[in-house]
Amino acid sequence: MSEHERLAQSPTADAPWRQWGPYLAGRQWGTVREDYSANGDAWGYFPFEQARSRAYRWGEDGIAGICDRFGFLNLGLALWNGQDEILKERYFGLTNEEGNHGEDVKEYWWITDGTPTHSWMRSVYRYPQAAYPYERLRELARAAGRDGREPELADTGVLDGNRFFDVEVTYAKAAPDDVCVEITATNHGPDPAPLHLVPQVWFRNTWSWGRDARRPALIASTVDGWSRVVAEHSGLGRYTLHFDGEPQLLVTDNETDEALLFGRHANPSRYTKSGIGDHIVNGDLDSCQVVQAASQPGTKAAAWYRFDEVAPGDSVTVRLRLIAGEGHGRAFGRNFQATIDERKAEADEFYDRIPLGDTPEEKKVARRAYAGLLWTKQHYRFRVREWLEGDPAHPPAPDERKGPWARNRHWTQMDVADIVSMPDEWEYPWFAAWDLAFHMVAFAQVDPAFAKDQLILLCREWLMHPDGRLPAYEWEFGDVNPPVHAWATLQVYRAEQRATGHGDRLFLARVFHKLLLNFSWWVNRKDPEGNNLFEGGFLGMDNIGPVNRSEQLPDGWRFEQSDATSWMATYALHLMQMALELARHDEAYEDVATKFVEHFLAIAQASTHFGSAGTPIWDEEDGFCYDLLSRGGGESRPVRVRSMVGLIPLLASASLEPWVFTELPAFADRLNYVLHRQPEFGQFLTWREEDGKRSALLSLLDETKLRRVLTRMFDEGEFLSPHGIRSLSAAHRGGIDVDIAGYGHRVAYEPGESSSPMFGGNSNWRGPVWFPTNALLVEALTVLDEFHRGGITVELPTGSANHVTAGVAARELSHRLAALFLPGPDGHRPADGKRIEATDSPLWAEHVTFSEYFDGDTGEGLGASHQTGWTALVAVLIAGWPLSR
Repeated sequence: MSEHERLAQSPTADAPWRQWGPYLAGRQWGTVREDYSANGDAWGYFPFEQARSRAYRWGEDGIAGICDRFGFLNLGLALWNGQDEILKERYFGLTNEEGNHGEDVKEYWWITDGTPTHSWMRSVYRYPQAAYPYERLRELARAAGRDGREPELADTGVLDGNRFFDVEVTYAKAAPDDVCVEITATNHGPDPAPLHLVPQVWFRNTWSWGRDARRPALIASTVDGWSRVVAEHSGLGRYTLHFDGEPQLLVTDNETDEALLFGRHANPSRYTKSGIGDHIVNGDLDSCQVVQAASQPGTKAAAWYRFDEVAPGDSVTVRLRLIAGEGHGRAFGRNFQATIDERKAEADEFYDRIPLGDTPEEKKVARRAYAGLLWTKQHYRFRVREWLEGDPAHPPAPDERKGPWARNRHWTQMDVADIVSMPDEWEYPWFAAWDLAFHMVAFAQVDPAFAKDQLILLCREWLMHPDGRLPAYEWEFGDVNPPVHAWATLQVYRAEQRATGHGDRLFLARVFHKLLLNFSWWVNRKDPEGNNLFEGGFLGMDNIGPVNRSEQLPDGWRFEQSDATSWMATYALHLMQMALELARHDEAYEDVATKFVEHFLAIAQASTHFGSAGTPIWDEEDGFCYDLLSRGGGESRPVRVRSMVGLIPLLASASLEPWVFTELPAFADRLNYVLHRQPEFGQFLTWREEDGKRSALLSLLDETKLRRVLTRMFDEGEFLSPHGIRSLSAAHRGGIDVDIAGYGHRVAYEPGESSSPMFGGNSNWRGPVWFPTNALLVEALTVLDEFHRGGITVELPTGSANHVTAGVAARELSHRLAALFLPGPDGHRPADGKRIEATDSPLWAEHVTFSEYFDGDTGEGLGASHQTGWTALVAVLIAGWPLSR
């Protein structure tokens, strides 16, 4: 069976081939879900040091792990090099307070391959042979300060001389409920080194909270050289995990060591979560069951493989097999290797049919991007009402968690237990509304069914707020992300339409109906003056403003935002396009489309002409769009900082194809009527007639304004970098002073990490290149080019006298973004920067790092280092797939 056939058999989330996947989180500690503190200090309430000894409430984490789609039974890798003070069971990183630019993982691993049904998955973890330098990394971060580079694991010297193991973990499904696992560790160092490989299986703790007393069981046994753990669960049924060879089996319980952590007199269980690590590392003979023949029931088990000396260049391999039911004695027969070989070949065949670019390097980058994107699917469980109340078996929740300012207290309808696409496996192990929308554009190329399911999921009643809000992210579900859900829905719909010849109108309608509620929420809550100028808040672009735009300003001042207003104009156009598509088969949608075209025209008029107190967002003197500072009494003035907020208006454009005017006459008549009664709206439409057929382009910026903004965008002294479009103009390198509500603030172009602690400081929109907004700009240029048939030209770069069409400019921008991950003239990838990945060693050059954002001058990857969420859009751009309306 090919992967395409498996996908065809797996249209829904509960399909058998989707039952098991890489759904185990890369980090559960330090998340909001696990935070039961009074002050909302998630990092401090559940730190890394407690993760080995304390049961999680809502999820689990591990290294290169998998779990079932409900997150009940988990399988992950643990290791020990004979030097570490603890068993290596999870990735280590610094918390927001410890890192010199916010939270930051301090490990090296790469997702190297994978298929959409997870029939085939492969990852590599780089494990030091010396003791892991936990405290040294904290010291380096403290010493670096906010102006210094982020220290990485390689900076400690622990990896010098290639003294590390590369541990490759491969999963291949023989059947939906039969998973072959191969773990191979290679010593790349110059000396022999010991290694302990400790694959673990465990149940998520669901029984300690006073809400469900049912307790699953793991029973380990070694009989006639057949090592196995049988897992019994009331919901999953029975599974058997086989271990090749004769490892020592160890069994404990996934229970908190309350005596150790909280000074209790006794623990609820004799054996606790850290028992296996205590036995292996500390030699504690009474910390877990050491299985001789068969164990008593437990909830966490491991197979201990000991390799006292692995020679330089040598590899050691262990094999596991997870099978539903009783299992069998042929688990490691010829079928095992045959399954791995077949799934690898099927993965190659699958990607041979997916556009991945032209060169071997492009194909590698795109395939790695998709592999990482597929791996960031994680089980996300969070019942906010129970979280706010606390659990019956534990002390009552602090009163502060129920107060008017308590985090997420207005989101008690949220009751989610689904597989959700995450931005990053470690740094962002929770979904974010606009991140997920971008993920789905890439997902649509390899797994359109999952892409559609995710976009519908975010609009479902157990996630969407009753008032129409989409949940932003778990640190504050009520915050506001840009409204790009409709855009992503159209992209996914059209990708499937191009691939199959027809679009899924039921999917389109399901999302459209829910977005009507969301659009109304924006209009009712983010346009307080009713003047079509919107206040969004930070809108996902963290520290882009001189101040936190989500916080209330003094003395009645408020922001009327260029980006919020432009996002809403764009949102109206996307909903118009969805309604027009649906109206082709149901005329009830036709007048809904007219509602959104009229709303767009009203926003366009407000933003570029009269504005609040007579001040428009468009600034005629500068030829750019700015946020406005406004307050009652008619006061309004622009915040003259040239940033991405002034480029977002470019996105608000959409074409009305000839079929609109022939198939939907009521829409056409209403549009003509509106333009007749309000001729000033005509400047936001450009008409074209070919072969007797009319078409039109709706755009927030007319051609004159458009050209002025593009002149700044393609100016190398402002927004255009060798690696994409910067988020803040480089003209502000020396800084710019601005007055915000009577207080002076200074903003400067910062191409790399942020010098501001705003929003934690671990992401920076004051200069770097970001993939989501760049991809949208590529699409906007493509739309212009398609409508004008190459008639719109730009100077690229500004001042070069090199005039190209908007389509060529879009392709050039795509090329610059893709080139971040491709070897340059010096043989190095710009995204690798000055990090160890840029060395000449093939051990590092082999792997591609997908960062959160990129230095606006050098292209070095920064922020989260496994951001194959929206950075996976590079695969779409490399392939040249149309990002067009």
